[in-house]
Amino acid sequence: MGKKVLVVDDEKLIVKGLRFSLEQDGMEVDCAYDGEEALEYARAREYDIVLLDVMLPKLDGFQVCQHIREFSNMPIIMLTAKGEDMDKILGLEYGADDYITKPFNILEIKARIKAIMRRTGRPEKEQKSKLVEAADLKMDLDSRRLFIGGREINLTAKEFDLLELMALNPGKVYSRETLLNTVWGYEYPGDVRTVDVHIRRLREKIEANPSEPKYVHTKWGVGYYFQA
Repeated sequence: MGKKVLVVDDEKLIVKGLRFSLEQDGMEVDCAYDGEEALEYARAREYDIVLLDVMLPKLDGFQVCQHIREFSNMPIIMLTAKGEDMDKILGLEYGADDYITKPFNILEIKARIKAIMRRTGRPEKEQKSKLVEAADLKMDLDSRRLFIGGREINLTAKEFDLLELMALNPGKVYSRETLLNTVWGYEYPGDVRTVDVHIRRLREKIEANPSEPKYVHTKWGVGYYFQA
């Protein structure tokens, strides 16, 4: 059984995206859309991590966090808008373990979950491999370094995130909207052309012939996928 996660947010699009992404990693996800519902879930079962939005109906995230701390030390990551009660969160006055500001990147969420589990003694099972290898391409996910034919290729953070997401799921076609939401965040103000620009730059760096890609392919009318 995978790690148990409780996602609490009243924005259904955010909840849907988080649930999908976490379940892709084998996690078991419950979802709540207000503070009272979140407490019902938290009292009913022990979670490995709680992703808890600050602004919630009925009870806000700080109240939910305080109540949970009355009966459990399950790890809690607060989700907050920039500048929103930051001093309180940083001071951990409410018992939270960490916080992430919106808009957030799903890869950042996953990294924070792993870090919290290490700190709280709830380590995730090691990934089968910290390396992704395909043909002469090798990605070191820990150091975030990419090598092609033994030569290191320097990628920006977003270029690496795009390639990592697709390379971990070879053959899976990602729409531009999914890539935008997953890599840039659900509240990113840009549009899908941002994805096209980054894919073009990524291909220029990793493909011998960007117009006939070996790794990052286009599924016309749908999106992009990785296949070596």
